[in-house]
Amino acid sequence: MNQNKLFRLTRVRLALYYAIVMGLILSLCAFSFYQAVFHAHVVALDSEIESVAGTLHDSIELKLQEPGRLEPFASKLFPNIDNCGSQSVNCTQQQSNSQRHILGITTKNSYYIRFFDTSGRLIANAGSYPDGLPEIFNQKTWQFLKDAKGKDYHQITLSLHTHDNQDWGYMQVGRSLEEFNHYLDSVKVILVLGLLVAMAMIAGASWWLSGLAMQPIYQSYRQIQQFTADAAHELRTPLAATGATVESALLMPEIDLQETRDILQTIQRQNQRLTALVGDLLMLARLDRQSQKLQWEICCLNDIVDDLVEEFEAMAIAAGIKLKSSIQLNEPVNIVGNSDQLYRLVANLIVNAIQYTPSGGITVFLERSEHYAVIKVQDTGIGISKHELTRIFDRFYRVSSDRSRQTGGSGLGLAIVQAITQAHHGIIDVQSELGKGSTFTIQLPFHIHTLNGVRSNYLLKMFSHPTHK
Repeated sequence: MNQNKLFRLTRVRLALYYAIVMGLILSLCAFSFYQAVFHAHVVALDSEIESVAGTLHDSIELKLQEPGRLEPFASKLFPNIDNCGSQSVNCTQQQSNSQRHILGITTKNSYYIRFFDTSGRLIANAGSYPDGLPEIFNQKTWQFLKDAKGKDYHQITLSLHTHDNQDWGYMQVGRSLEEFNHYLDSVKVILVLGLLVAMAMIAGASWWLSGLAMQPIYQSYRQIQQFTADAAHELRTPLAATGATVESALLMPEIDLQETRDILQTIQRQNQRLTALVGDLLMLARLDRQSQKLQWEICCLNDIVDDLVEEFEAMAIAAGIKLKSSIQLNEPVNIVGNSDQLYRLVANLIVNAIQYTPSGGITVFLERSEHYAVIKVQDTGIGISKHELTRIFDRFYRVSSDRSRQTGGSGLGLAIVQAITQAHHGIIDVQSELGKGSTFTIQLPFHIHTLNGVRSNYLLKMFSHPTHK
């Protein structure tokens, strides 16, 4: 398949389209996953900051006396507080004391606290206060900030009131996002690397799947090529014979009546061969397209088998073999089908058996099961090898080309048998052994689902009486 330029390019395009589509789908899934992780961690981070800020807010607010004045208890509550412009304490960094009551959250490296008065002036800060953080007060509840080093912080702003419900100022509790960003960066790296590995696997899988998907198409293409070559070869033989006959006649200076008759008979034989071949090809084409509207009717298989055995008995005797039928049924076997095609089906099987049976005999069996009428054509011929059993229904295929050409076969007989069987929703099976003969078994269902309307009811009523012919 890869040696054919058309199929190779088609396979490349198909694999590329598949890889692109799968890549887009995976990229969208990866982006959605990242957004879900980001949102989940932002929600968890907000909840954590809000919990810490709420605890500090409740611990401080009840002890505030004057607006804008940070009470001395703050130095005990926040041992590392830095008072800037406070009325009671200079802007000095207080050292932590292990004996003082502290809120452990302020000793962590990721949190800081800022206090502003009602005018927005920074009063004090505590915790791990970063350098270069903007000191301009912003009353927004949630904010994302950057320090002088470009590190990200997330903070919440809460209003504070004195014990007599006067506005005291504001408290901001913030948290470093360094750990959060490191986690997100790790997720990004994992997703990108995973996407690259997945794309490499998808590229290989898409190439394999495209080849697998195109295999039946390529097989059909090869069959069409082979069919075209075989059809051209079969048509060329009678055409060449006819052309040679006409050419030789034209080279004769004089042609008497007997020679003319011989020439015309030769042309007629080749014309009949061409007509039969074209007719077979046309029938196969119509059956393939299912464009041929079959005339469904009640068909008595007993009559068809008896008539064909009687018809081909002389042909079998001429070939030196015995042809007989075996119908051990008390009642006729009637099915709904097309009598002309069923006649052609059984006839092709008998002719095929005669052509490939040099000695011995042929028996045509007619049986019935619960749901099927069964026709068997058993011969004692040359048999078919196992590797050829899968190909005998191919068009123009011959088990023995020399023998079939001597008997005038075109290699379409069994292909027509298979097509007619499929048109009647039947099943065909072959059992064969080299040197011992072959058995072709056709199972035709009693119920055909393509019937409808009044005609269907009429036929089914007729079919309910097995003695009707």
